[in-house]
Amino acid sequence: MIAYAIDRFLDHDNDVESSSSAGADVLPLFTGIDLLGTLEFGGGSLRAAAPHSGCRGNGHSVNGQAMAHRGLVVDMKTIEHKIDVNPTAAYADVSGGALWADVLKRCVLGYGLAPRSWTDYLDLTVGGTLSNGGVSGQAFLYGPQTENVTELEVVTGNGDVLVCSNNQNSELFFSVLGGLGQFGIITRARVLLQPAPDMVRWIRVVYSEFSEFTRDAELLASRGEGNSFDYVEGFVFVNSDDPVNGWPSMPLNPDQPFDPTRMTPNAGPVLYCLEVALHYKNEDPPSAIDERAERLVGGLKFMEGLRLEVDVGYIDFLVRVKRAEEGAMASGIWDAPHPWLNLFVSHKNIADFDRLVFKNILKQGIGGPILIYPLLRSKWDSRKSVALPEGDVFYLVALLRFSFPYPKGLSLEEMMAQNQEIVQTCTTNAFDFKLYLPHYNSMDAWKLHFGHQWPRFQERKARFDPMAILAPGQKIFPRNWQPS
Repeated sequence: MIAYAIDRFLDHDNDVESSSSAGADVLPLFTGIDLLGTLEFGGGSLRAAAPHSGCRGNGHSVNGQAMAHRGLVVDMKTIEHKIDVNPTAAYADVSGGALWADVLKRCVLGYGLAPRSWTDYLDLTVGGTLSNGGVSGQAFLYGPQTENVTELEVVTGNGDVLVCSNNQNSELFFSVLGGLGQFGIITRARVLLQPAPDMVRWIRVVYSEFSEFTRDAELLASRGEGNSFDYVEGFVFVNSDDPVNGWPSMPLNPDQPFDPTRMTPNAGPVLYCLEVALHYKNEDPPSAIDERAERLVGGLKFMEGLRLEVDVGYIDFLVRVKRAEEGAMASGIWDAPHPWLNLFVSHKNIADFDRLVFKNILKQGIGGPILIYPLLRSKWDSRKSVALPEGDVFYLVALLRFSFPYPKGLSLEEMMAQNQEIVQTCTTNAFDFKLYLPHYNSMDAWKLHFGHQWPRFQERKARFDPMAILAPGQKIFPRNWQPS
């Protein structure tokens, strides 16, 4: 998600040509420095760091934030990746550039263990998600991924290589987690593990009323471990036969088609799906799994007859988004621009968000999933750097576009304008919200984003990266920045 761009090494007053000769001007700056790896200039190295393919974690940052104008891009994927599992202590020491998908395979297949908290998409680097938060349907139980690491190794903007934890270099530890790469490069993380299940009972139920959907989602999220499902998410879809945005997007397998005749007569332009999952082992009696699932589903106010479910392997469940990506790549959709938008919206504003955004701006869909599910503020350590809405409960809203290329789908300009309209709607109506994976164009906008956390964020920058070397593409701290 976030790659780490190191800026400052090049002459800011002269353009750098895209040729091998450009490197000759830069190499003297590194004289006497013991570098493990290579420096590449121009040509293929510029293409690899371009916004289209991303740089570098695994190329999933947004709006070119991982770029370094006249700077250096550290490609974390080229660094040797280690995933060392300690099954007795139930943790794994993982390189910052390793992909969560590789962590999954190593831990589950090799040791029958798994991280407690995931992201929905696993081809992201460990250091990248920890620099943002890392959320998925397990976060209501265990918090985001930033709450499920106990130790980091970090290279700060001062050039120091430090091990940090809750008890050692703790200010750096809290700064880097959710710190958007502004304070250091995560080169290693100690990730908490737990026994992995073999199978997942995957269930989807459908609502016509947003208030009933949010009531049930928050009810499940509030029950706690052992009294709820192991995964709780949700999404919005269009009340039509649109093959991408509507009813056909609902079924988990072809044997369980969506039956629109079961809907209530007052259903509006969009519907809501509560998606849950129950973990179990192969040796668990089927009757016990059925009984637990029925007990947890009982009392939910979804539309009768609109319940879909399937049993799948644990790994297959976790890589479900990768399968969707592969389909998008095969059809050519993935290569088209697809600007995603992720927000945290406070519980107190989510009903109005539904009315103004889901039922109005997005009533025709977006050509991809519209995720929405509750998160509990109590699961987030306020000492870390992530900016959150106020209140005990807030919602992740994620617009994950997989639109066809223009003219069949929306143009890039139309999609970006729609994203901006949503953000402006939140601002105009004074919603308590934060951008997740944020992007702004000025320090003033970033100050508004962090709010009362801004003084602390600025102090941390002054301490761990005083020359503003790290992640300049986010436009938080300009060159030659001085603490105010």
